Amino acid sequence: MDNSPNYQRVMLKVSGEALMGSRDYGLDTGVCRRIAEDVKGVLELGVQVCLVIGGGNIFRGIAGAAAGMDRAQADYMGMLATVMNALAMQSALEKLGLPTRVQSAIPMQSLCEPYIRRRAIRHMEKGRVVIFAGGTGNPFFTTDTAAALRAVEMECDALLKGTQVDGVYSADPRKNPKAERYETLTYLDMLARDLLVMDAAAISLARENRLPIIVFNIHEPGAFTAVMRGEGKFTTVIEQH
Repeated sequence: MDNSPNYQRVMLKVSGEALMGSRDYGLDTGVCRRIAEDVKGVLELGVQVCLVIGGGNIFRGIAGAAAGMDRAQADYMGMLATVMNALAMQSALEKLGLPTRVQSAIPMQSLCEPYIRRRAIRHMEKGRVVIFAGGTGNPFFTTDTAAALRAVEMECDALLKGTQVDGVYSADPRKNPKAERYETLTYLDMLARDLLVMDAAAISLARENRLPIIVFNIHEPGAFTAVMRGEGKFTTVIEQH
């Protein structure tokens, strides 16, 4: 059996909510460690890895705007939350002996590098895990869009979205046990059926650049490594079936 990976360089998008574990707010260090162990497993396959982590476990810009805050200001607060999560993930990865770099779209030179595309690519070529923080650096864009943008800029072979379930369903399977699970979808399927896995801007950016999106369960130990080998349960979003 061929265990070689299907991809050479990938982007992993992890939501802030995924880092909460069973908590209502904040970080579960155990979840961070387990995701870091999965990343290590993928690196050991010879795959280059970069990450974008959301900030919804700390602050969500849309929620702040809905509560009466200025939307742009609320989004900047959300971007700062992603930097906190990126530093937490960096710590978890480095405790496993993995070399890492955090690059922020919002310059914070005391904490991390500014985002520089060529430098980020060089880090990955040297086997370092690069964590992109600060979203796109602009309000009104989600971290899903930031992940798609960075994946295209880094010339990644695929964008992996780690979620709470093992693929894309017609409805939330945790609420509707009759929800249909999809093995493959097109980008247009995702947009037309309003499947709320990623926002429209991220899907459109992936579609324009023929970047495959793979949706899998980030909470299943070893799932990231399995997906790299084409094993386990996941949904692939591509141009056509």
